Amino acid sequence: MSLDPREALVATMERIYRYRMTTTSGGNLSIRDASGDLWITPARVDKGALTPGDIVRVHADGSQEGRHPASSELPFHREIYRRRPDFGAIVHAHPGALVAFSICRKLPETRLQSHVHEVCGKIAIAPYACPGTQALGDNIAATFAQGADCVLLENHGVVIGGRDLKDAFQRFETLEFAAQTLVRAAMLGDVRVLGPEALAVDTMPEYSALEDRPATAGEQALREGICGFVHRAYRQRLLISTAGAFSARLDGSEFLITPRRRDRLEVRADGLVRVRGRSCTDGLKPSRASALHAAIYARLPGVGAIISAQPAHASAFCVTQASLTTHTIPESYVVLNNPPRIPFRRIVEDAEEIAAHLSLEKSPVVLIENEGAVVVGRTPLEAFDRLEVLEATAEALLLAKPLGRIVQMEAGAIDELKRVFKLA
Repeated sequence: MSLDPREALVATMERIYRYRMTTTSGGNLSIRDASGDLWITPARVDKGALTPGDIVRVHADGSQEGRHPASSELPFHREIYRRRPDFGAIVHAHPGALVAFSICRKLPETRLQSHVHEVCGKIAIAPYACPGTQALGDNIAATFAQGADCVLLENHGVVIGGRDLKDAFQRFETLEFAAQTLVRAAMLGDVRVLGPEALAVDTMPEYSALEDRPATAGEQALREGICGFVHRAYRQRLLISTAGAFSARLDGSEFLITPRRRDRLEVRADGLVRVRGRSCTDGLKPSRASALHAAIYARLPGVGAIISAQPAHASAFCVTQASLTTHTIPESYVVLNNPPRIPFRRIVEDAEEIAAHLSLEKSPVVLIENEGAVVVGRTPLEAFDRLEVLEATAEALLLAKPLGRIVQMEAGAIDELKRVFKLA
């Protein structure tokens, strides 16, 4: 059920503000409804305390309803909608990484990962003009009129359009996450991008309907547990709305997995997809990663949970040639062992090949170039812990770079960890 425009705008702004993708005074959102009226966030109201009563309705004749004036950026919202009738919502904000690109007047490279390139669409940059002026509105709208889906504003921020507010927000979050990855990757070396042949493939296996049956108490508990970890992973920025898959085994060949094209923060227990072979819950579509997860479960009977993810720090290593060493602190080595990195592989077509690189003892984590990480565990908690430690390890390595040479643990210390913790 879709939210009232006021509630949708408040919920989306709360999410943007909570995850530090704008400031108290920066940014604005709008929705165009079926009647042509615009609903927009107000001027000079705290973004961290917005309520539905603060939202302003703007009629086609320019008259406004609301207890506050509309955002000072209303002119560019109206002009964009006039030039792009396919847009039903607009997100404008000042997230740190995209602002960094805007003040360097560079466009973020979306070919670093296939899902980023698919979700974000065409990226362009608009010339600078003073905020709130018609000139800014004309510059932005003219850039969108040329077919852009995301427009960086020189020395300002970003404006993104979408079919609806969810579409615009997901495009916005994905582009900011890609920009964060690129900023981190720039500390490590040259960024490797995918070629047209890799970006053109979006294979999704066909699934027949799995017979319906009521969930047991154990399955229901597992469903709730998966959702808890998915939501926590989102809050920890290990997953975003458009990227990442989490699954857990039900029995030998059957597992539960997050659904395809579903906002990770909105995943619910009854929305998880039950998969067995090439059959799945009737009426639901599993994540594209389901083929890979099925191959891993078949190959490794001790695995009880799998996560596919693209967290920003770890992904910076996946899109460069830099080595992600775990010989930094005991936790990193004990939890992760030595994660192998493999060349880019497609998670559907190359599922068996990727699965062959994983094992619970020696390589519970695999890094795939320009794709991300695949993490396995005996339980959902163990898999989640590994993902969290992977991202923390990558972050520490990046934070250490400006400080000086990284001193890794000596071979004797690694041997001691193997002996004490009975590692392979």
